[in-house]
Amino acid sequence: MPQKGRVVESTGHWYKVAYNEEDGMQTINCRLPGRFRLKDHALTNPIAVGDYVDFEMNDDGSGSIEEIKDRENYLIRQSTHHQEEHQILASNIDCAYVVQSVRRPNIKQGFIDRFLVTCEAYQIPATIIFNKMDLADEHANTYVNSLTDLYESIGYPVLQTSIKTDSSLDELKKRLNNSTSVLIGPSGVGKTSILNHIDPNIDRKVGVVSDFNEKGKHTTTFAKLLPLQTGGYIVDTPGIKEFGLVNIEPWELSLFFPEMLEPRRNCKFNNCTHAHEPGCGVIEAFQEGKVDPDRYDSYLNILESLDE
Repeated sequence: MPQKGRVVESTGHWYKVAYNEEDGMQTINCRLPGRFRLKDHALTNPIAVGDYVDFEMNDDGSGSIEEIKDRENYLIRQSTHHQEEHQILASNIDCAYVVQSVRRPNIKQGFIDRFLVTCEAYQIPATIIFNKMDLADEHANTYVNSLTDLYESIGYPVLQTSIKTDSSLDELKKRLNNSTSVLIGPSGVGKTSILNHIDPNIDRKVGVVSDFNEKGKHTTTFAKLLPLQTGGYIVDTPGIKEFGLVNIEPWELSLFFPEMLEPRRNCKFNNCTHAHEPGCGVIEAFQEGKVDPDRYDSYLNILESLDE
């Protein structure tokens, strides 16, 4: 009889599945039958960390996944190697956190905005973390505070953190309790250091940021669902240099910019791209200062990439 479990680790060939037995939580290494791999050629991984599954026990102590349950949501990006292929980073997520560091490496607002578009499109609550605040000088503090005001004004919670200041992580610890969360960001922004500080039992290897290019080295090779002492899970993902959007059409992009939802109702044309059309409500709102210039630039850059 099949047992129910949840995928907590994926190496591309084996899937570690957590399940409950009488003596507590257990894990088993499972294989995925070929019929699932053939189901969707566009996906590089037919099963993802966070998926709920049914599996059968094999005589050799391994398992065979028999069914992948419907996902409540999932975080997906374009494959870095093949534009026509997609990768699911994690599924069944309560909150996704995009992590940026104040310095080493510097904040990339375009990365933040692309990530938020995906979260909006796939109905995942999102929060922004500005990390390494201990490295911020007066100019950096001013910049981070302005970004904090901007994103909070359009509905996104923002946390400013540093592992050098315990109290700065208190709010994040509370948010992670009894939930499934994922931290996404480029290598070197401090995701692993945050995880180790929040829960020492995690004990993940921390990489070093290069002095030459201020880029971090990948310390996480495969995504893992890590249990927290306080309850819940955190998804540890490899560092992501770019966040390619998936299954989003140019005409619908503005639907995933919350500050554009109201002004787009005033557009003269139903298929308005808000880039050059006359009678555009979004352009008018931008000219009146109701849409932030950097966010509008991000919108245009993403729109151009979708057209390509």
